Amino acid sequence: MKEEVVRLSGEKWRWMSERDVDSLAALFHEEAVFVHMGATLSRSQELDVIRSGDIQYRDVEVRKTSVRLIGTTAILLNTIRLVAVVGGNEVVNPFVVTEVYVRQGDTWKLASLSFTRTLS
Repeated sequence: MKEEVVRLSGEKWRWMSERDVDSLAALFHEEAVFVHMGATLSRSQELDVIRSGDIQYRDVEVRKTSVRLIGTTAILLNTIRLVAVVGGNEVVNPFVVTEVYVRQGDTWKLASLSFTRTLS
């Protein structure tokens, strides 16, 4: 199951980069929350930000990944280098991204995605 969550996380990064909101909408739990540099967004707000291009994910370099399974919940930590366009400006930031997935039947749903900027 850990490999399945890691694969799904990788697909999520690709969908975010491609602005594939249909695939993301299917992945995101209805009650999901998203935290970006202090801003907290709902599922619909996150999809709107991606759809509009307010944040454009250009390149995500995943440097380290770990997964912990707790019952039907998976907590994935990615250490990444993110290249994005925010407000028309390209920015490069190192983050630890926390992704929380919940198992619903045969599928995983993303319940939370939080970006924590690191110093390096």
